[in-house]
Amino acid sequence: MAGCAGQQDGEEPTDTEPPATTEPSDDDGETPTETDTPTETAGPASDLNVVVTMGNMDSGLDPQDHAETNTNIVVRQGYEPLLNRDREGAIIEGLANEWERLEDGRAARFTLRDGVTFHNGDPLTAEDVAYSIRRIVFEDVGFASPQATDLGAVSEVETGDGEVTVRYDPLNPIPFALFSVNCDIMQQSWVEEHDRDFINQNLNGTGPFQLTSYDAGNEVVFERFPDFWKGAAEVGGVTLNSSTESSTRVNRLLAEESHIVTNVPPQEVARVNNSDVGSIKAVPSTRVIFLFMRYDIEPFSSQQFRQAMNYAVDVESIIENVLSGFGSPSSQPTLPLFTGHNPDLDPYGYDPDQAEQLVEESGQAGAEITLQTPIGRYLKDVEIAQAAAEQINSLSNVTCDVEQRDFGAYVQDLITGNIEDKPPFGLLGWGNGEFDASQTIVPLLTTGTTLTTYENSEIDQLMDQAASTANPDDREDILQEANARLHEQAPWVFMHQQFSVYGVSNAIDWEPRVDEHIDPYRASPN
Repeated sequence: MAGCAGQQDGEEPTDTEPPATTEPSDDDGETPTETDTPTETAGPASDLNVVVTMGNMDSGLDPQDHAETNTNIVVRQGYEPLLNRDREGAIIEGLANEWERLEDGRAARFTLRDGVTFHNGDPLTAEDVAYSIRRIVFEDVGFASPQATDLGAVSEVETGDGEVTVRYDPLNPIPFALFSVNCDIMQQSWVEEHDRDFINQNLNGTGPFQLTSYDAGNEVVFERFPDFWKGAAEVGGVTLNSSTESSTRVNRLLAEESHIVTNVPPQEVARVNNSDVGSIKAVPSTRVIFLFMRYDIEPFSSQQFRQAMNYAVDVESIIENVLSGFGSPSSQPTLPLFTGHNPDLDPYGYDPDQAEQLVEESGQAGAEITLQTPIGRYLKDVEIAQAAAEQINSLSNVTCDVEQRDFGAYVQDLITGNIEDKPPFGLLGWGNGEFDASQTIVPLLTTGTTLTTYENSEIDQLMDQAASTANPDDREDILQEANARLHEQAPWVFMHQQFSVYGVSNAIDWEPRVDEHIDPYRASPN
C-alpha cells in the first residue's frame, strides 16, 4: 500500500545508526514557508541512467488510479502535484508557486507558475489542473478513483487567469497538506483522447523524466525531460525494476547493476557497507507497520481478544532481533512526526500472561487464526509476521499460522468494497505523506472507506469533528483523543514505525527522503 522492498556468516548486521529526521512543519496556512523555485541551477548534464530496484512494481501508469506507494514512486518520475514536499517533509512549491486559504477553510486558491509544459510540448493550463481534480473527485468526470477522498470534500473547482480555486463543503482544515501529496496533474485533452488501458501504459506529465518504455510488471524506463521547468536533471534517465527477494536486490547493487535498492534487510547491511561499490543510507519513514484485525468476525470482534494480541507480540524483540534496530515501537495509528500524535500513549508491551487472561475473558479460548503477510513489500515483512505468529502461537489458548501472499493479489483483496471479503488478520504498512493523523485513521479505521477493517461510531464522530474544525489547536486535541480511543479499542496489533533502508551506489550522490519517494532528479554522478 501507500511503499515496497547474503551477509557472510558470522558478520554483525550493522553498527551504523539510522540518521535522525527533521520534524516537518505542520503549517498548512495561507503563505508558503519554503520555496523550491526554477531559479535553482542544476549541475552539468550526464548520460548516467540511474537504476532503481524496488520490492514490487507499479500497478499501472495512471497517476489517479492507484493507492500504493510503489506506483506513486514510478509515476512521480513524470507527473507532478500542485505542491511538493522537501526531503524532510515540509511543504514547498510545485506546479503552484503561490497558495492561500479562503473563506475560513471552505476554499483554497492556487496560482500556477508560468512556463510549464507537458512532455508532448503543450503548455500547462488552469483547465488541466481543474480537470485533474475533478477526474479524481467526481465519477461523472472520470471514474471511481481510489483517491476520491484524498483531497477532502471538494464541492466545486473554478478556474481564473492562471489560478485554480477549490471549494469545499464542509470545510477542509488541511488542503495544502493534501495537495502536496495527492492529485498529479494530467493534460485534459490527452486523457480525453485515450482510453484507460492506454493511459495506464503511457505517460504525459510535466515532471523531470519522460517515458521511454513500459514493460508492465517488469521495468519502466524514463529519459531526462530537457524542458522541465526546474531545469533538466543532471542524470540522463532512470530505470525502475523490482525483485521481491531482498538478496537479489542487494546482489544487483553489488554487481553494479542498480544504483538504488530498497528495503535492505539488516543481515545484508554489513555486506553493503563493507563493499567497494555502495553504502547503506537509512531514515525513519512515514510508514507504520501493523497487524490489522477485522472487527466483524470472531475472534477479532472481541476488544479483549484484540488487546490480548497486542500483549502477545513482543514488538521490542522483533525490532531488535529481526530488524536490528531499524524501527521504533508504536502505540497508535499516528506516528510522532504527525499532527494528532498522542504523546501520552505507551506501547502495550509484551505480557503473555495478560494476553492469555484476556483471551479467556473474551470467551475465545482455543481460537485458531492465520496471519497473512505480503512477500517482499515491507522491510522483513515475512520474518516479522513469522515472529509475531510464533509469539501468538506460544500462548496456551490460541493457535496462529502464517500465510504468505503475493502483494498484488493481497492488495486486491484489501481494496474490495466489502469488508467481509477482506482477510481477517494480516500484516500491512501504511505511508502517510500528509503528516496528519486523519490520513491514516480515515482510510483505514472509519466506516465505509475502501480499505477499512474497523468500524466504530465514536471514531467516526471524532474524525468528522476533526474534518470540520478549522482551529489547529482544537483539531489537534480531537485527533489525539481519537488516537487514545483507538489505542484502547485495539483494532490493530500496533507494531512499529518502519525505517527506510536503502543501498546506494558510490557512483551517485543521493539522499533518501522521509516520505519514501525516490527522486533521481536529486541524484548526481560522483
